[in-house]
Formats: sequence, structure tokens, C-alpha cells
Amino acid sequence: MKRTIISLFVAILATGFACANQTIVKDGKAVARIVIPADADSINSKAATLLQDFVGRISGAQLPIIKGAPRNGDVAIGYGNTDALTEDGFRLESHRGILYISSGGDNGALYGVVTLLENYLGVAYYAAGALDVPKMSTITLPDINRHENPAFRYRQTQNYSTSIDPLYRIWFRLEVPADEFAGNNWVHTFNRILPSDRFGESHPEYYSFINGKRRPGHASQWCLTNPAVFEAAAVQIDSIFRANPGKTMISVSQNDGNYTNCHCPECEKVDEYEGALSGNFIHFVNRLAERFPDKQFSTLAYLFTMQPPKHVKPLPNVNIMLCDIDCKREVPLTDNASGREFVEALEGWSKISNNIFVWDYGINFDNFLSPFPNFPIIQKNIQLFKKNHVTMHFSQIASSRGGDFAEMRSYMVSKLMWNPDLDCDSLMQTFMHGYYGKAAPYIYQYEKKLEGALLASGKDLWIYDSPVTHKDGMLNANCRRAYNELFDQAEAAVANDKKYLDRVRLTRLPLQYSELEIERAQGISDIDEVSAKLDLFEKRAVEFEVPTLNERNNTPVDYCRLYRERYLARRANNLASNAKITFIEGPTGKYAKLGETALTDGLYGGTTFVESWIGWEGKNADFVVDLGEEKPITSVSIDCLHQLGQWILLPKGVKYSVSTDGEKYTPLGEFYRDEDRDPSVKFVEFKVEKAAKARYIKVQVDGTIECPSWHYGVGYPSWFFIDEIVVN
Repeated sequence: MKRTIISLFVAILATGFACANQTIVKDGKAVARIVIPADADSINSKAATLLQDFVGRISGAQLPIIKGAPRNGDVAIGYGNTDALTEDGFRLESHRGILYISSGGDNGALYGVVTLLENYLGVAYYAAGALDVPKMSTITLPDINRHENPAFRYRQTQNYSTSIDPLYRIWFRLEVPADEFAGNNWVHTFNRILPSDRFGESHPEYYSFINGKRRPGHASQWCLTNPAVFEAAAVQIDSIFRANPGKTMISVSQNDGNYTNCHCPECEKVDEYEGALSGNFIHFVNRLAERFPDKQFSTLAYLFTMQPPKHVKPLPNVNIMLCDIDCKREVPLTDNASGREFVEALEGWSKISNNIFVWDYGINFDNFLSPFPNFPIIQKNIQLFKKNHVTMHFSQIASSRGGDFAEMRSYMVSKLMWNPDLDCDSLMQTFMHGYYGKAAPYIYQYEKKLEGALLASGKDLWIYDSPVTHKDGMLNANCRRAYNELFDQAEAAVANDKKYLDRVRLTRLPLQYSELEIERAQGISDIDEVSAKLDLFEKRAVEFEVPTLNERNNTPVDYCRLYRERYLARRANNLASNAKITFIEGPTGKYAKLGETALTDGLYGGTTFVESWIGWEGKNADFVVDLGEEKPITSVSIDCLHQLGQWILLPKGVKYSVSTDGEKYTPLGEFYRDEDRDPSVKFVEFKVEKAAKARYIKVQVDGTIECPSWHYGVGYPSWFFIDEIVVN
């Protein structure tokens, strides 16, 4: 028994180092080394440099980086136990006086260092330019035994910080397509692989057969049953891989646009057999996967290809990039009709593939600066993806500075993509207290009130929406008053600290933008008051360098200029105000009834078409405006919307004619303009100036009828929208 006790005591002494604290800096001087293997790869070297840099920032001491064998007191990177570690995974393990940082591959060593800095040395990083580094002359590490693997092997957000600060990507464990995809060919690649400018004229048979003819163009899809298309694509893909040695993945995926697939008899035969428009795409990509068995092929399940096929299964080296673009965002994907349709597709794909990439959307694309309180659903959706064999995840959020909670949204999503089981509210509060300081409680209340008001309103939250949609819901007058009171309190709490005050004011911009949008949609009663609000919004947007308001790259400065011209200008009296409209070729669907009043109500629409705009699809317009009595006129105009992303094209032109009796019409003039391919949202006036006398004015609009070859909707009916008729 005595011998047993002595042996046990010796064993405890022998392992005592594993339980002891480890001092790496004492009184501002380095007492440890960072050790990497003699043949250390670039990631281990980069991890060592990152640790050295931050230890220096914290203590002023520089730990030497040594290649060789670790000894007592060292931090050893690239050594240690790698059991159970997956790609990007890491282990932090204290053993015999040495802290080992081991990696499961790829960036694991870097992420291990980040975890050491964040969880044990108190470094906090919130966004580009928002990094808190503690100061201490002595750094002592506790005994550590921790390992982590990511929930998804590939994690991406669209936060603007990734493009301006390399550390951001490392800290939040994010990747970008160029890391994974050969030649950055990662989505909508058909036209990159077989450019229509090169092949369209000589080989129209390569492209979709739509409404009676082949449609070569930048947005057209391929005829996937044509053997020549496969061989031509294979040649191009082989050259891309040869030009990008070391890359093993490429996206071979449909161009952007809905229902632009090929309708030739052979393609339709496959579509019918598979019971889904994705079938042709999977058959095609599977053949590529067989041709290049050492490569990975990603293809979209997007819009018309979202549903899985009935028979064909993706090969193991085929990656399915599934997109939930049409889903509403006020509740989790499992809880509304649009979401459940996506969930059905996700579950269907997960039964036939373990290689799924989910592309999720989490912001208002038409209005980045619009409140988008979807935080309560983020975690549940990410957990849903993980449950269904998703291995790669892109959350398309927060691409622009100034967007609604852009910094916090990326912070939370990034951490949840790594570990979906983290406490979501704790993440939010941690961010807010670090990022907003003493203003945090008020910003937290604001966000929670938004979330509650959205659910109480029963309104959908959509990625192509306007604040005007919510003017009677989460953005009603009483709500906005309460939100502004909270922001006033937040600003007062940090009034003496410019860093935090600027962050609060940047976060307030979406509320200010929403108020401007609602004011102009309801009709501005106090021009001076709204002008002051607009001036402040512009001042803040310029000060904080907000680059764009939407995915069409409309700038805040342009918005403010147009707002003054369109909504604040003191216009000459419109003779057509509240005039009667009689349609000969009327608007489409719901717009027919709305158009009877909306075209002459004095309200001008915004960059989204959800209010004030009246639309015609796939046809011309022909209508008569009755001024009520004969009047002298000098000009007639219509105001039109240009928004290519929603298949809204400008008309080719318009003809105006006038009559005093409603029977005999005399031409007044016409206005035609060149085709416009600029993706920016625009408001364009079609105006004719000529003196005449008239009671009746006939307006004949010559629409584009069909989306052209360069457009997302090639071969399908196009729209044009009018918001107001002006007669002076």
C-alpha cells in the first residue's frame, strides 16, 4: 500500500505541469517562445505571426518565433494531438508546461490562435475599425484543454469588413469564393464558361429554346441535352482548372433569371421524366463529374431549379448550391408557406446528397437601409441547414456600410455558422455592449421593439421590400416615435465619446431613411420639416461613407438629390390632377383598378415598385386622360421606372394626342429613347412640349414587350411601370 501511494504521488508530480498556469510575458518581457516546425506551412507561420503581433499589442513584449522542438514554457503551433479534428478545426491543449495549438487542416491553426486571443487574453473584435485590445504587462495562461470543429466546412458572409480588413476574415473564420472555386467561378457561370458573345452567333443551338426560338444571350441558359454543349463546356472547364493549379472546385451553374431553361423537345422530355427542372442540370453536371473525377462541381438549385429531381442523384463530387431567395423572413423557414416550400426542397436534396451548399438571404436588397428585424430566426434556420447535410453556407447579408445592423448581423451569423448552438441573445448583447458602450441598452430595446412590432403587424418581411410596406405595422407613427426616443437616449448616453456616438448614429440611419420613404409615399405636408430630415440624413450618410442604398448601387447622395427634385420640388399645378382615366389597353392584374386613381394622385413612387407604381406586362399601354374641360396645355409627360432586376424596363417610347370632343384626336408629339442596360434604378420622364387646347389626352406607350437577350428574363414578357401623368 505504501508503495502504491508513493507511485501515485510521483505520477501527480510528473503531470503537474498540465495543471499549472503558464506565464508567457512577465513585467513586459517575453518569457516564452512561439515554436513552429522546421517545415512549417504558411498557415502555421501566419498563426505564429498573428499571436506574436497581438501579444505585443497587449504587453509590449515580442515573443520570438522559433523553428524547432518546443520546450517547457513555449507556445507550440503545428504540434500536438489532431485526433477528431476536421477541416478548420483546432485543439488548444496545455501539456507539461507547453501550450499546443494543433490543427485539423486548412486554417485551423489561425482559428486556434484567434480563440486563444479572444477567450483567454480578452481581445474583442466587432467590425472593421472596432477592435478592443486589453493592456497588461504580465500574461499568464490558465490550463487549457479545448477543441473545436466548425459546423460547416465553408462559411461566408457578405459583410463589407471582409473587403477592407484581412483580419476580419480570419477572426470570424470566414472564407470567400476565390479560396475555394477555380478562377472565382462560383455562381451563375454559364456565360463565363461559354460566353454568348463568342458562341451565340455561331452556335445558337447551344442556348435555350424559349417561346419558339433559340435565345443566345448573357442571361440565357444552355441546351443541356445537346452533346456539343457538353463537349464545349468540358474543354473550357479543363482550361480553367489548368489555369488554376491547386484548385479542385468549380461552379457550373445557371445564369441568373427565372424560367429561362431550355424548352426544346429533348430537354422537356428529361424535365417530364424527372418531375423537376433541376433534372437536366444534375444529369449534365454528373457527366462532368465523371469526366473529371478528381474535381468538385457545384451547381445551383435556384428559382426554377430549387426542387430536386425524382430519379437522378448527384454524384458525390457534385455540390448542390440551394438558395432560399423567394422565402419570407419574419418567421423561421419552417413557419410560413414560402419557407416550408424551401424546407421541402432542402429535405428532398438531403435525401440524395450529403454535399449541399445553402445560400441564405438576410437583408433587404432593394433597401439596405431599411429595418430588417430577422434576428430571432437566424439561429433556427442555421440549425435547420446543419440538420440536413449542409456542409457549406453563405449568408448574403450586410454587404454595405450603413445597412441595417450590418456589423452585428455579420458578427452573430459568423459565430453561429461556426457553432449553431451558441446563445443568440447573449451574442447580441455581447456585441452591443462592446460596440455601443453605454448606449447598448437603448439600442437593444430598439431592436427588440422592432422584432415585436413586426410579428404583431402580421406583415411579411421580404428581401425586395420597401419601408412603406410597414408604415402601418412596425414602422407606424407611434412606433417610429418610440424608436426615436430610444435613439435620442442612446446618443445622450455616449455624447462625450465620439467613437460610440458615431456608431449609434450610423445605426440610426435606417430609421431616418424609413421616415423619409414613408413621408414621400404619404404625401409631404411640411416641406421644410422633411427637408431638414433629408439634409441630416445626407450629412450622416456622407460623413459615414455609406456607399449605396441597394444592390443596384444607387448612392445616398443621388437619392437625396432625386428626393429634392421628385418629392420636395414645388411643382407647377398639374392639370391632370385627379383626372379621370379610361383604359383602352389597361394595366396588368391588380394594377388595372389601382391605375384609375394612382396615375393622377400626385404621389410619386420610390425605387421599389410596391407603392404608387402602375404596371403593364408584355403589352403596350393605351389610355385617355379626361381633364374635365377644355384647357390650354404646354406639355404632357409620364414618369417611368427603370429597375432591371425586377424585369422592369423602360418603354421604347410614348405618343401623345389631344382632342376636344373625345372623338377626333390630333397628334401632339412623341418621345422615344435608346435601350438602357444600366442596372441602376432610375426614374425617367417621357415628355413632349407643345402648346395646344385639349380636354382629352390619349397616351399610347410602346413597351419592350419581351425581355431582350442580355436580360435575366430573356424571352419572357417584360414590364414597364408609370407612377404619374403630368399635364401643364
